[in-house]
Amino acid sequence: MKWQQALLALLKERKDHSIALAIDTSNRPSRPVLIQNIVKLFEKVRPDTMLVQADFKIRDVSPVGVASIKYFKHGKSSYTEVLEWAAEQKIDTLFYITDVTGYFYEELQVDYEVFWLVPDDYMPRVPFGKPIRVA
Repeated sequence: MKWQQALLALLKERKDHSIALAIDTSNRPSRPVLIQNIVKLFEKVRPDTMLVQADFKIRDVSPVGVASIKYFKHGKSSYTEVLEWAAEQKIDTLFYITDVTGYFYEELQVDYEVFWLVPDDYMPRVPFGKPIRVA
């Protein structure tokens, strides 16, 4: 229950920030209901959130309340396009639901806040930003 409170507090603290929620769609998650609930939380608390669905490329960008999430089975994931998109859109805070097994160009400059929402019991080391285990 602690991660839900922490995520809710982060969203409320950033009420004046532009935020986005990204979902790694390269594999079907082991807990799809959990991810649906996180999306619903963003929809209720921050309905202005853009939802970015991506695997090795961005598949869809739409308002959080409109999107239908589609997963793929190839397992390839790159964070580069999403991170570049967030910079271009001047996103202040990016929340990324992923198992953190994807890659990105190391030269990439990330000048905004990133929270990695990891829906697994295993918490890998994140390249930057702050991890939050949501399992």
